[in-house]
Amino acid sequence: MVAAMFGTITLPLWLFWLILLFAAVTFASHFFIPPVRWFLRRRMERAVAELNKRLERPIQPFKLARRHDMIQRLIYDPQVIAAVAHHARETGVREDVAFSEAKRYAREIVPSFSASAYFTFAIRAARFLSRQLFHVRLVRIDNDALAGIDPEATVVFVMNHRSNMDYVLVTYLAAERSALSYAVGEWAQIWPLSRLLRAMGAYFIRRRSRNTLYRRVLARYVQLAIENGVTQAMFPEGGLSLDGRVGEAKLGLLSYIVQGVDLSKRDVVFIPVSLNYDRVIEDRILIEAGRTGNRRFRGSFLTGTAFALRWLWRRVTLRARRFGYAAVSFGRPVSLKELRASDRGEVTAVATHLMNRIRENVPILPVPMVAAALLDGARSHDAVRDWISGRVPAWIDAAYPVHLRRGSIERTTDAGIDMLKLRRLVEEREDGTLVLSEKSESVLRFYAASAPLIDAALQEPEPAETAVGS
Repeated sequence: MVAAMFGTITLPLWLFWLILLFAAVTFASHFFIPPVRWFLRRRMERAVAELNKRLERPIQPFKLARRHDMIQRLIYDPQVIAAVAHHARETGVREDVAFSEAKRYAREIVPSFSASAYFTFAIRAARFLSRQLFHVRLVRIDNDALAGIDPEATVVFVMNHRSNMDYVLVTYLAAERSALSYAVGEWAQIWPLSRLLRAMGAYFIRRRSRNTLYRRVLARYVQLAIENGVTQAMFPEGGLSLDGRVGEAKLGLLSYIVQGVDLSKRDVVFIPVSLNYDRVIEDRILIEAGRTGNRRFRGSFLTGTAFALRWLWRRVTLRARRFGYAAVSFGRPVSLKELRASDRGEVTAVATHLMNRIRENVPILPVPMVAAALLDGARSHDAVRDWISGRVPAWIDAAYPVHLRRGSIERTTDAGIDMLKLRRLVEEREDGTLVLSEKSESVLRFYAASAPLIDAALQEPEPAETAVGS
């Protein structure tokens, strides 16, 4: 027996190397990888601590937790466990099967935030894209009001959804305030985009799902994030605007916050954010979707790639031009505690209040102004300029945020007309007459919808800050 134990055996060389490889992996996983992981974690924690010193809203520990730990915390939450039991009774499946389903939903929803990915790649990429594609303008912001928000409160940026550039633009402009956590739809669940978005702190939602268990898991994740101070950014409309107007709020995510969050430990403060563009890159796709009533947009990954390659070629050949202005207005903060105290804390009332705040702060830009003038019958440069001149004072008196190019109505008119001519929506003849192209009306209506067309002085919006034009 002893001789057999110390005897010699013959192995193929490939098997020897395979055994050696498994031994090396086992050694590394037990003795090498844990110290390296600890070292990297400590380094990341020190980097985040330094980063938090310059952020207005520090990154909360909940956001920095390992994804596996967050999933475990979510699926073993008492409310989720109760939802699993209810789902098992309702559907007749075993509780362990229902629990596995809830775990699958949690793995789909929970992000894996990386501070290095967000602040080294995402912020720089957002800054580059925003500045290369648009002249970015911060049209209105009340810094004193924002600075006065309770440091312990959870901030939720609520925005109108004008373009997929909204994510990029707001990420760039909010870079010095905090790391934002977005809810993104099914369109983003494409590798490798999904991995990148998870690393940036985005969480995925099935907007059309009516599965009660899924909704309970999603609601509880949102509530845990809010209760732990994670700064959120959301689009209450639930989708891109198809007609250029700010739509009504969908109450899904908003109801999870308003109805399910305990305000005894920390307040929730909403910051209305209004966005507008001289050029919405996907405008024709949105207009077509609005015409057909089908939100399954015909745009695809290949379409977007082709657009990006064409733009890069124009940039290489020095023919690329920016798409006009991209403007943002930050409204006055809205405290959920104060709304509840004033009997306006019901979810529908909160949604209506926030959407009104967003509407009244949408920046009025050159292209929307010129588009509105053309639709109203102006057919020359001078007529468009006079149309704008007659309405800007009323808009400013009504506290709408008007952006004039370098403070000049003349230059604003030139900028708007030039952009429409560049897109071949308008042709200027030798006698100065402006002629609309055959298919321009729907595009002009899309942009004009963001400019108040009735006499703004007769409107009575909620009190707002003084408009800014530069």
